[in-house]
Amino acid sequence: MPTSRTVSTITAQTEQGTHVVRILGFSQLRRMKEVINSYKFSVGGHEWFIKLVLDSCSTASAFSHPDCIIAVLLLKSQAQTKEVQASFELKLVDLASGSSLSVHKVAPSLFRPGYGDTTVTCCQIKNDLFEATPYLQDDCLTIEFSITVFKGPLSSETKSLPRIRVPPSDIAADFGNLLETMEGADVTFSVGGQEFTAHRIVLATRSPVFRAQLYGPIREGGTGPIVIEDVQPDAFRALLCFIYTDSLPPSDDLQPDDYAEMICHLLVAADRYAMERLKPKAHVSKHPLRESYRAGCSNHAGSS
Repeated sequence: MPTSRTVSTITAQTEQGTHVVRILGFSQLRRMKEVINSYKFSVGGHEWFIKLVLDSCSTASAFSHPDCIIAVLLLKSQAQTKEVQASFELKLVDLASGSSLSVHKVAPSLFRPGYGDTTVTCCQIKNDLFEATPYLQDDCLTIEFSITVFKGPLSSETKSLPRIRVPPSDIAADFGNLLETMEGADVTFSVGGQEFTAHRIVLATRSPVFRAQLYGPIREGGTGPIVIEDVQPDAFRALLCFIYTDSLPPSDDLQPDDYAEMICHLLVAADRYAMERLKPKAHVSKHPLRESYRAGCSNHAGSS
């Protein structure tokens, strides 16, 4: 009974924004030892601002360090503000070339509203990252803040899940075509006065006896046909068909007696070439008078 299969997709909604803080007269502002606030800006429907401490020695903060400036991202607290999850990346920008240097990344953090302004994280920018570098030119330092606000899950509409139908294997048909065209054949057999061409590697793959005969120490020498004794041409033809396609050829054109004799020779060939899978296939192969061949094969076996 067919069953329906549907799919829906849940993705994390995000909104990104970038705010650039350009500090003109950097050295003068640093000597003033004051905390600098940027003007507010909006990302993800929330208002933010940047707090900079250019001379961290002037603050008693736990983040103070004599060789750094401190940059803090703050969420502007409003009456309707709820908890906000956000991440940000801080970069120094070379205005002359447009290149930037990422100096700090903050993983998604939770900003909780409170009284006044609330903050979650801050970062330190070492002086040697911008002093005597292209990022501090003409006493101007440019810092870029890229903020990603996570806005919760988004579910897509339910759709039918397409079924991937794998077509049936056609390897048997491909090898059957190879048997029919004999393109690239490299070995010839002489069976009952008839010649059959085949591919050594295919025969060796399917039969350990052929593998030894064609590649082993007892392999046949010379370039002429390999003579096969005590096997009918029809039986050898059926053997090759099974080796290439794992099935027997149609037999409706054979008379019952001829079919019975061919099957008996085919079973002998299956023993001779260690084709164990061929034996049950031969026993159940379809023929209009299948019972006749079984009786004939039994009589043949009894008289041999």
